[in-house]
Amino acid sequence: MHAWTQVYLAWVKSAVHFDHAAQEATRLDYIHEVEHVADRITRLEGAITAAVETAPIHMSAVIEALQALRGIALVSAVTIASEVGELSRFTKPRQLMGYSGAVASEHSSGERTGRGGITKAGNAHLRRVVVEAAWACRHRPAVGPTLRKRQAPVRPEVKEIAWKAQHRLHARYRALTARGKCNSKR
Repeated sequence: MHAWTQVYLAWVKSAVHFDHAAQEATRLDYIHEVEHVADRITRLEGAITAAVETAPIHMSAVIEALQALRGIALVSAVTIASEVGELSRFTKPRQLMGYSGAVASEHSSGERTGRGGITKAGNAHLRRVVVEAAWACRHRPAVGPTLRKRQAPVRPEVKEIAWKAQHRLHARYRALTARGKCNSKR
């Protein structure tokens, strides 16, 4: 299933009609709902942009830097920044992942150690956004026009970190899929 494009929506509005009144009323209601949701998204994204502009300088810098990473646009960056707060409070990445609950569970007894799926014992909203963003790493490392535009205002060091992250995470994804881990995102 693909997202509705503007061309498709225009076609549904102009070329698709039903003879039965109930079906036509349903079509019109669906079109109205799609337009309503699109307007709501635009309004909310505008409010988020305004909130970022009034945020403290150190937080807006973090939001800008997060957007240099592939898979993280404005809404994801704001979500991460607001759910985590000060990133500097975590001295190691493992602590941040523990906070989100995106670390492997462990079942240990004596000499035996077994690891399982992620614990999910953390901030679920943060975990959802980070996991969704991580799916962008399944693609080969590249800087497309959208990412290039998001990276334009950031310092070269941040771009370099983002580029290294793309390579590291893509290699990790390939290693996991080569070991037989499920690719559930199609």
